[in-house]
Amino acid sequence: MPRYRDIFDASISDPATFWADAATELTWTRTPQRILDDSRPPFYRWFPDAELNTCANALDRHVFGGSGGQERSDPGIGSGGRAEQPALIYDSAVTGTKRTYTYAELLDQTAKFAGALRGLGVGKGDRVVIYMPMIPEAVIAMLACARLGAVHSVVFGGFAPHELAVRIDDVRPAVIVSASCGIEATRVIEYKPMLDAAIAMASHPPQYCVVVQRDRFRCDLIERRDLEWAEVMASATPAESVPVAATDPLYVLYTSGTTGKPKGIVRDNGGHAVALMWSMRHIYDIAPGDVFWAASDVGWVVGHSYIVYAPLLVGATTVLYEGKPVGTPDPGAFWRVAAEHGVKALFTAPTAIRAIRKEDPDGRYLAGHDLSALKYLFLAGERLDPDTYYWASEKLGIPVIDHWWQTETGWPVAANPMGAEQLPTKPGSPTVPMPGYDVRILHDDGNGCKTGEEGAICISLPLPPGTLPTLWNAEDRFEASYLSEHPGYYLTGDGGHFDEDGYLFVMGRIDDVINVAGHRLSTGAIEEVLASHPSVAECAVIGVADEIKGQAPRGLVVLKAGASTDGLAAELVQLVRDQIGAVAAFKLVDVVPALPKTRSGKILRKTMRGIAAGRDEPVPSTIEDPAVLEELTPILRS
Repeated sequence: MPRYRDIFDASISDPATFWADAATELTWTRTPQRILDDSRPPFYRWFPDAELNTCANALDRHVFGGSGGQERSDPGIGSGGRAEQPALIYDSAVTGTKRTYTYAELLDQTAKFAGALRGLGVGKGDRVVIYMPMIPEAVIAMLACARLGAVHSVVFGGFAPHELAVRIDDVRPAVIVSASCGIEATRVIEYKPMLDAAIAMASHPPQYCVVVQRDRFRCDLIERRDLEWAEVMASATPAESVPVAATDPLYVLYTSGTTGKPKGIVRDNGGHAVALMWSMRHIYDIAPGDVFWAASDVGWVVGHSYIVYAPLLVGATTVLYEGKPVGTPDPGAFWRVAAEHGVKALFTAPTAIRAIRKEDPDGRYLAGHDLSALKYLFLAGERLDPDTYYWASEKLGIPVIDHWWQTETGWPVAANPMGAEQLPTKPGSPTVPMPGYDVRILHDDGNGCKTGEEGAICISLPLPPGTLPTLWNAEDRFEASYLSEHPGYYLTGDGGHFDEDGYLFVMGRIDDVINVAGHRLSTGAIEEVLASHPSVAECAVIGVADEIKGQAPRGLVVLKAGASTDGLAAELVQLVRDQIGAVAAFKLVDVVPALPKTRSGKILRKTMRGIAAGRDEPVPSTIEDPAVLEELTPILRS
């Protein structure tokens, strides 16, 4: 297999040839002849003349072979023969339920639900909102939409009614698919009342809702609008896959925007399938028949890419886990799932590993679990602090792979390509840019930064396949948000630098760079120092107003179980002084019980900055536990 540098250089020097070759891994109903449409920069489209169906590539071809399109000779991918192989393993730690779907069974269920949606009037180009917990029906609903050429928009289960209503009005679904409730270790979250409230608020309500009734809470249905999943499935006629243009949208996924209005990230069918297939092989080292587990949620981009689509496209087995890393029932939950199902690669957020480490610093809950199948731990979603990296590496004894990407990109921008060439790791770095991503570090004036110099992380256009081509019904906003700051480049919104070996270091959002007496400092760099203290489980640093210096860094730390606060603040101040220097002017540090986070594990630094500045900061809809923010407010304002 070619080495990383050769692969990367080929993708940059001749992207059309590179991605045309990658596209041969899929089954097309119309094979791409033109690879890149670059007629309207800064807007680019991949495979503009091609046609396929994403669901058929994820399911049908593993059961039957190439479904009417281009046949492949590789018996492992698209020539059938995987009908009885597990496609989806559902493991619910909160209900004690486990179920395995073979490729044939998952195809059967998907085709039936696609038929049910078709019976409700859903066709090619129509939108379907999915508001569901981590249950198999969520995966089936997504694949069924793809089968019809309909556009799904998954909203994280449990989002507040207002936030759901905003998304309903933007995407205007014909149907909403939901469930009666979500289940956590200590509570049941009733979805249906929130769904009803959102629809009441919306200006463009759906004609129908399909609801999965769960035993823990059975909800009331509204006559003529609400239908039970079981009933529509019982009467459905299975639907065949509908070919769509490669440039047609597969889904819209909303991410937060600076204006307060969420941005609808559009993902197309063709580029998405090509990029995900490539990434599974070359980044995650997953082949047909391997077991892959992305411990995320289908409501986030990780769930879209690496719970649902990528593992199925490559012919692997994917794990759908309903539970938490701790508390369901203990800090050994992840190790139980990985051992029981023979997981080869686990992908989760650093937050999950930090939570496990806090509860089980000595790794005692690893005992008794056979993790011989587990070859890799992939981490993404936030900065991986070196302390967590070293802990996971030591306890698991396998490569711990930091990688970095965004909702917008859909797949990794920077990673260690384990399926091509394992590169040496550097704690604090997601390693190197992946093929297709020509990453540059730019000053505010657009000039490139020197090695080691921090600036804005940008990517030269065109972006590779699988990345966002636009925003839903908001092309002008797409250009203004991402493409206008540095013409010819996509602005990631993150700051960082390259080192002398070409390794990328992502130091946080651009607005997490603070200016202390004219010196630009990354809060990520200070966090890295704080996290290295043996008593610190988790930390965050924000910039606060300083009368003399303009801004000053303020640290908030969560301690490990049993750690003492005696003399800790002074130790941390000295540590930052020793490792970053007096220029950091780091003097403010508070020990707090917890940090406010989104449900995907991102620390709400911007919200904390606003509170510290005395602003009445709205509570983000994505917050995991609002009580944490309430408890923190008086500390931040002190």
